Amino acid sequence: MPDSTNNSSSARFVDGAIPAGLLAAVRSGRPLVHHITNSVTINDCANITICAGAAPVMAEAPEEVAGMVAAAGALVLNIGTLSAAQVEAMLIAGRRANELGIPVVLDPVGVGATEFRTATAHRLLDTLDIAVLKGNAGEIGVLAGTGGSVRGVDSGGVAGDPVETARECARSTGTVVAMTGAIDVVTDGSRVFLVRNGNPAMDRLSGTGCMASSVTAAFVAVADDYAVASAAALAAFGLAGERAACGACGPYTFRTALFDELAGLSPDDLAGHARIEER
Repeated sequence: MPDSTNNSSSARFVDGAIPAGLLAAVRSGRPLVHHITNSVTINDCANITICAGAAPVMAEAPEEVAGMVAAAGALVLNIGTLSAAQVEAMLIAGRRANELGIPVVLDPVGVGATEFRTATAHRLLDTLDIAVLKGNAGEIGVLAGTGGSVRGVDSGGVAGDPVETARECARSTGTVVAMTGAIDVVTDGSRVFLVRNGNPAMDRLSGTGCMASSVTAAFVAVADDYAVASAAALAAFGLAGERAACGACGPYTFRTALFDELAGLSPDDLAGHARIEER
């Protein structure tokens, strides 16, 4: 990330009691998070949702998604392994979630890689009221129209300042944007939160981006301020990644430890070790 995210005299740390309180609310409320998601990472997303303290359901049949989302606290739409039928299910579930005031988290996996994927992301953004758009730098750059690149589903980065890219995307889409990277950037177009928790090992394991969306949805389900909730979720997930990396000897020991560390994370842990700056 460039210096604009690394050093600013105007930055201040968010009180750790705020993310801690949100984690406690997830654990006590155990919200249901409905996923219409990526078949590659679906099991990891279900289990990380449980580790965060919420309850997952993975239902995508068009015949049942409206009924399922009605019982949920949040809906995740992940376009990682798209089909026409899945897109239709996303639209049905998303419209019902909007009717009921249930927040929708969109993960535009690999947007920009193909015309179908890019058109689908824009269709969902244009048709639905998206609460949080969670993507990597390349994906957010593509949707912001400021320059971004992807290869397959991996980020190729953004052209220019990532903070301004995220802000522009939030303003143009009307959503909270959570852009993951070495330093996560969360913005509603006005406020900016920089989340400095995490570990490079998280980028070397398939599915961590999808899992981050699941954790974000769990936090958003218990909050009114979706920007603060998204930042808190990424701090919790990043802190679990930091702790998992300490004893890991490779990608799969890290993967196992990541689940264990998030499941064992306490509100006091997050209060003491979340590193969230607000600009």
